[in-house]
Amino acid sequence: MPIRPERRYFYPIDWPIISRQIRFVRARGRCEACARPHGRLICQLADGRWFDEMSGQWLDDQGQQVPWPDIVDLALQRQRRIWLGTAHLDHDPGNSNGGNLKAFCQRCHLRHDRAANILRRRARARARRALGDLFTGPNPIL
Repeated sequence: MPIRPERRYFYPIDWPIISRQIRFVRARGRCEACARPHGRLICQLADGRWFDEMSGQWLDDQGQQVPWPDIVDLALQRQRRIWLGTAHLDHDPGNSNGGNLKAFCQRCHLRHDRAANILRRRARARARRALGDLFTGPNPIL
């Protein structure tokens, strides 16, 4: 996942090398949570189950084998390209030791960051509301 320009200075200068090491050497090009492969198209169902061509099995979000889906679920499958990113487990970009980093696909990375993203979204909304209060007066609560 690209780093926002305003957050770039929180990361170490050798972040691209560290990230590549985690994603492709340690994790061998697969998500460390669900085993989705990097850079490949996969068939994924709405509930997150996906087909692993290497093993010929359907897997869930934890990488565990699940039963084959029925014909209705198969009709709703979608092709998705998987990209790995390196996630900080403690959400601190300055803490880049190996025990704090994991290679996650987009789905697992968003799930891991969900609570922090909600807090960040609320803080931005409050800041916008406060700026509006400063210039236009208090907003009426609906």
